[in-house]
Amino acid sequence: MSLNTRLWEWKIKLFDFQQLRRERMRQIARALSVLVTVMAVAALVALVLRTGFDRTEIDRRLTYGILRGAQGVFAFGIVFNLLMRTRATVRGNGVLKWIADALVLVSLLPVMYPHPAHPWIPVLEKVLYSNIFLYSVLAFYSITEICYAAMHIVGKRTNPSLLMAGSFIFFILAGSLLLMLPKCTLAPLSYVDSLFVSTSAVCITGLTSVDLPSTFTPLGLLVIALLVQVGGLGVLTFTSFFAIFFSGERSIYNQLMLGDFIYSKSMNALIPALLYILGFTLVVELGGAVLVYFTLPADLFASVSDRVMCAAFHSLSSFCNAGFSYIPDGMSNARLMGGSQNIYLVTSLLVFAGGIGFPNLVNFKEIIAYKLRKLRPSASGEKRVHIFDLNTKLVLATTSILVVVGAVAFFVLEYDNTLAGMSLWEKTVQSLFNSLTPRSAGFASVNPARFLNSTLVIVLLLMWIGGASQSLAGGIKVNTLAAVLLNLRSIVTGRKGIPAFGRNLAVSSVRRANAVVILSILSLGAYVLIIFELEPGLGARALVFECVSALFTVGTSLGVTPELSAASKCVLCTAMFLGRVGIVSLLCGFMGTRRDSSVHFPSDNIIIN
Repeated sequence: MSLNTRLWEWKIKLFDFQQLRRERMRQIARALSVLVTVMAVAALVALVLRTGFDRTEIDRRLTYGILRGAQGVFAFGIVFNLLMRTRATVRGNGVLKWIADALVLVSLLPVMYPHPAHPWIPVLEKVLYSNIFLYSVLAFYSITEICYAAMHIVGKRTNPSLLMAGSFIFFILAGSLLLMLPKCTLAPLSYVDSLFVSTSAVCITGLTSVDLPSTFTPLGLLVIALLVQVGGLGVLTFTSFFAIFFSGERSIYNQLMLGDFIYSKSMNALIPALLYILGFTLVVELGGAVLVYFTLPADLFASVSDRVMCAAFHSLSSFCNAGFSYIPDGMSNARLMGGSQNIYLVTSLLVFAGGIGFPNLVNFKEIIAYKLRKLRPSASGEKRVHIFDLNTKLVLATTSILVVVGAVAFFVLEYDNTLAGMSLWEKTVQSLFNSLTPRSAGFASVNPARFLNSTLVIVLLLMWIGGASQSLAGGIKVNTLAAVLLNLRSIVTGRKGIPAFGRNLAVSSVRRANAVVILSILSLGAYVLIIFELEPGLGARALVFECVSALFTVGTSLGVTPELSAASKCVLCTAMFLGRVGIVSLLCGFMGTRRDSSVHFPSDNIIIN
């Protein structure tokens, strides 16, 4: 056998060995990834147990052992990938992944080096050797790992509608268990009430069968706030944020699905749009908390920390259109009603910002950026661009009309009723406030049970309409109302198209709008009939109002929510879930994509009067 032949055989064997080694490394990496995900879930469960329960010594040791075990698995996985799969790790890691890996490795320093008697940097030593630092690092790493695993499952082309519905169900059930933790409640809470509050929080409704201040501890309120934030922005938004920045490899399908969810115009604009939405949310909620803090009377709270907590919770609840309030007696508090009314103006502004819709907020950013570019001297000869979306124009026009008409109607009808005895300024502010909040926020400054019947009808219509599509508001959405009314105008005037602001609405949009309206009416009728059968002893007026409030995720009540039976509360939980997820989206998810044979059928007319 010649030397060249032997060399070729050795090269082939070496190549086969390298291929076998790579395949085994990939298998080990996949198995290690599954183990890391399992330990991430175990670490979060252990953290919940340590935080939510009054623990015995055995419980402390067990949960601490789980956390240390998770820390060891995380560190081993990080080191293994860096040493054995260096090229794939460097190429695949994103920003959050590098940060999370570094924090986990840093958290090992207290294990390798004993607590120093004379530390060089006392402040840093207190941080590194504290359990709070360890728990925070493990929680952060666990969340990023779980989000990455979730988006990896999404990459298997799971139906987006069913995925969103499933994620909401997961957080509702998880929230219902968390709210029952002993350290989250001041008194024992039934599971039905816990499920009801959790569903209301995740679906940003605001209906509650218990009094929040007297039922939940600050930890319980924190859980509710997190559920509201996750449910408001959408589980997929948070998951995608962690997953995309956790891994440098972004699935095309994941990006297309997320782009459809936040209505990004291009793949290049997807990440900036996502960051803008999250950044805008945090800035508005933080700014709102500061404004709310200074508009709240200091004598309502026992300490400054209570006032800060209340302001932050109220700002979050207002922007997310959730309607939960930790203010004593809510927005009907006598000190607030007799004050400067600034708290109502701030709340109205936050509610409006949350109900305008994320696609419109992104469009506002594009408009501002375009205007700033036009200010440059070199941009004087650029071609004029119509950057205002038709969707944005319709939302702004319809919302403005609804706010003005609703405020004027409330002012006129309730002038000598619930607004009696107030000054002209107070009546004006209260009219504006009660025109905005029924469209999803659910705050009540005056008792809705005292409304005139005519006012109640207008409030029910506003609750049914809601806010803008892809916003934090509920209802059938103002986009849907605009499409239906424009279609009606075209039919009455005999036009073939459906014109609006120099454009024609797409037939598919109008068909979907009609479907949403019809399904909302049918669903409301079904829920009203069911609740009537379950609650024969309660008034029909209050029960209809309760069903509308639940199905269109408003949160306002005539005061009968605590009196409902367990069965009725469970029924309303399904109503809040359908109202948040969307009945049309859920039906489309179950039906799936099928071959359309209707295009081959001949057209024919039917008689419609």
